[in-house]
Amino acid sequence: MPYHSEKIGGCTVHTYNEGDLIACFDENVPDSVVMEIAKRQPLRAVFRDSCFVDSPAKINVWERFKLLAPDTRVKVI
Repeated sequence: MPYHSEKIGGCTVHTYNEGDLIACFDENVPDSVVMEIAKRQPLRAVFRDSCFVDSPAKINVWERFKLLAPDTRVKVI
């Protein structure tokens, strides 16, 4: 699959197969990065649990995707 990585808001974002999967594994991912990923409307978005400071920040991710990319499957591992 085609792959590239880029820096968005200081975080490394990995994109596979032209946006079928977008992943970010940095710590303390800001809301602006989550919003940018959601705007791209990937089929799947993956984050690591430590990407978020606390549970409300994690819940906010699902809310952002619900609003901007309702068909994206979001997974936090």
